[in-house]
Amino acid sequence: MQDDSTIAAIATARGEGGIAIVRVSGPRARAILEGAFAPASGEMAGRRLTYGRVVDAAGAVIDEAMAVFLPAPRTYTREDVAEIQCHGGSVAARRALARVLELGARPAEPGEFTKRAFLNGRIDLSRAEAVMQLVSANSEAAARASVRQLEGGVSGFVREISARILDLLSLIEASTDFPEEIDEAVAAEQVSAGVREILSELRRRADPRAARLLREGASIVLAGRPNVGKSSLMNALLNAERAIVTPVPGTTRDVLTERICIGGVVAELSDTAGQRETADPVERIGVDRARGAVDRADIVLIVIDASEPLAPEDAELLDEADDRALVCLNKADLPAQITPDDLRARTRAQVLELSAATGAGVDALVKALEGRLARDCSEDSLTVERHLQLAAEAAEALEGALRALEGGCPVDIAALDLRVAREKLSEITGEHPTEGLIDEIFARFCVGK
Repeated sequence: MQDDSTIAAIATARGEGGIAIVRVSGPRARAILEGAFAPASGEMAGRRLTYGRVVDAAGAVIDEAMAVFLPAPRTYTREDVAEIQCHGGSVAARRALARVLELGARPAEPGEFTKRAFLNGRIDLSRAEAVMQLVSANSEAAARASVRQLEGGVSGFVREISARILDLLSLIEASTDFPEEIDEAVAAEQVSAGVREILSELRRRADPRAARLLREGASIVLAGRPNVGKSSLMNALLNAERAIVTPVPGTTRDVLTERICIGGVVAELSDTAGQRETADPVERIGVDRARGAVDRADIVLIVIDASEPLAPEDAELLDEADDRALVCLNKADLPAQITPDDLRARTRAQVLELSAATGAGVDALVKALEGRLARDCSEDSLTVERHLQLAAEAAEALEGALRALEGGCPVDIAALDLRVAREKLSEITGEHPTEGLIDEIFARFCVGK
């Protein structure tokens, strides 16, 4: 899998910008840089940005630029690396890259710089995947989770869990080799307790829902009967007049969705049609869509009008509220017909008193949403689909070991499943990867990274 060629690519995104970076890595990086770049001072020191010009084979100037040479092994790839920082835009960077390729580099494949970092032992496979997660992060929370993984959060977790499994395997081996010193029944009980603890931690860290919330964002849906102030509350949360607000019931006929960032997590905030029985076929479609949006939501904001008595539609929503719900008692600026205590007597969901019209209580709602999202998408969760699958397979093997122990099987039978669990976890960090797996992972990367 090792490759001694020198590779090059434009490492910055396409389009106009202040600078564009041409990155070169491999044994000929220095020679290629010396052929493509002419320092203004006549010399170039290692690890220092130097001003000069990118030149073609005849010495004609391609662009003014800065360049740096980074000798191995203290580089991203652990190879000699050179970078040319030319003017942004496609033309200058493309011409500089063409000159580098003319001097003997070959075009880098997607993710090949990071692939070389992995193959040269600078990072493990989970940290390599974190690079792409960070590049594609769509929120501050997703970026923080990727940085944690890049700094070894996943690797450390896998090593720690693997070490605990190895301790359990050692206990099993000791109980079978020295039965007169270690009672097998006692060993089985200790191993069972250890497996339960590991399973609990593995399930917490490998929660597919938390991973989805970090990667894709959350769905927050406003639900309630007509004219309780859902659209006004949406506008208040967005701090913009996005939803149409009128006193006419049924104004909102479809699901209206906008993106919002709450506590560093991206969310889709959806206003829905007022839920009620209606003979209007168009409104009925909107009501059906509203109910579907509620069913799929990560968080449901049940909006109740505090200035009117509780309606049957309100009661139905409260009765159906689950742990996704936050109850918003709206129109607190008007004389109250319903109090927060009235609602707390009907539901376990958190109740917040607010006024979308005046803004009172909206900040408290945002804080509650931040807390709910922080609870539901822990930033130390595994986020890569491959990691989640392997963690699920490891958990399945651990459950098999637990069943064997609880079923009275000899402890060495449970050891088989414990070894499988450990092997699955080791695949996350890529201790013994196949060439096909490596190629598959890095093919998803962008060129230049």
